[in-house]
Amino acid sequence: MDTLLREILTSRVYEVAKETPLDAAPRLSHLIDNTVLLKREDLQPIFSFKIRGAYNRIARLSEAERARGVIAGSAGNHAQGVAFSARKLGIRAVIVMPQTTPEIKVDAVKALGAEVMLFGDRYGQAQRHAETLAAENGMVFIHPFDDPLVIAGQGTVAVEMLRQSPEGLAAVFVPVGGTIGNMRGLSAGNGTPLIGRLPQRLGWCAGTWARADA
Repeated sequence: MDTLLREILTSRVYEVAKETPLDAAPRLSHLIDNTVLLKREDLQPIFSFKIRGAYNRIARLSEAERARGVIAGSAGNHAQGVAFSARKLGIRAVIVMPQTTPEIKVDAVKALGAEVMLFGDRYGQAQRHAETLAAENGMVFIHPFDDPLVIAGQGTVAVEMLRQSPEGLAAVFVPVGGTIGNMRGLSAGNGTPLIGRLPQRLGWCAGTWARADA
């Protein structure tokens, strides 16, 4: 945990990302008779927190690694995070996306300067193909969640939330798209319950923000 906290506190996300507000949601708060706050990651340059992890990982590449370029498998926000970060740093980026990806998402990645390859019908197939290409061509594979520097980049969200709510938070609810990997960065907190909502077929997951001095 100490290593993760150190990586979060020394991350380079603010070279491209910004600290987003923790805004009150009055109608939702009234509906459930409680105070609900929303972390506005939709205000990031790619409208998602995924830019944090992608940039923190890519910004830490050595010059030799940058020269090889980066590759990722993604159907959405991670793809844009990698493409945006690579363009910012002047690095070639290839994104493998499922053939079923909506055209608007493919066009968004292309607009950020990345090369797009369509492969497979599902995300898992696209990711495995990206990993294969990385091994064959020497490009650096940027994992969407299972990477310490990606996790640390996402973890800056938790640091901001703690700073923005000095009175404390009763719980943090996180929508999860199918994996709890990105929740790991948020676990570097202060004992606040961390609850993830997965798609209906997968259910709920839960954890606790660990104390920073634990």
